[in-house]
Amino acid sequence: MVWILLPKFEKEVNNTLKRKLLFIFLSIFVLSGCASVTIHDDLKLPPGRIEGNQFTGIRYPFKVSIPPHWKMVTEFPGFLKDLGYDEPGASDNEVTELYIFNPTTQSTIQIDFTPASRKVKFSQEKIERFATAATGSFKEELLKDYGKDIQADIGPTEPIVLKGVPFAAKKYAIYTLKGVKREQGWIYGFTEPYQLFIFYVILEREGSMDREDLKKVLDSFEVLTKK
Repeated sequence: MVWILLPKFEKEVNNTLKRKLLFIFLSIFVLSGCASVTIHDDLKLPPGRIEGNQFTGIRYPFKVSIPPHWKMVTEFPGFLKDLGYDEPGASDNEVTELYIFNPTTQSTIQIDFTPASRKVKFSQEKIERFATAATGSFKEELLKDYGKDIQADIGPTEPIVLKGVPFAAKKYAIYTLKGVKREQGWIYGFTEPYQLFIFYVILEREGSMDREDLKKVLDSFEVLTKK
């Protein structure tokens, strides 16, 4: 999976949003009569290899490049504990494929994959509907954790082009927390036989180009065809 790394005070919102999205997406299986299908990451395979500024997946067939001043790792970065993240446990069946982050601004991206049942039929309309469905939970968590003073401007649900991904949609919210303006977004996609999740947070720092860098990362992302 691909995830974006956030400071400690955002941990609860991000983790709840991820759980809500996974619940919504897994409900597709139930609605399609596939409730008995249990599919997990094959953790016997390594996630992939990093060569310079490019990652090539092994567990899942994708590649992505990052700007030279960003970093990426496949193992849980130790500094995330200081930011309030829990390290994945040995019993976790799904893990993040790649952690991408700007060490200066702490803007982050996580990329996650999970297998999808071949019995489920996807379409762009379905993908956009499920991406939108997480918005309500996101707003509820902001209200619960930070009160009515936190106002989020919710962006539209938009189709997004990712190479090798026929169906993908993006949703995001912009809000200010502890004096820092941020854009928090999620991308949901499907490319047979995988579901794709990309979560990101852009922290607006003076002089940073993180939003442009995010676009470069997404433009470089590609799901590869297995030969």
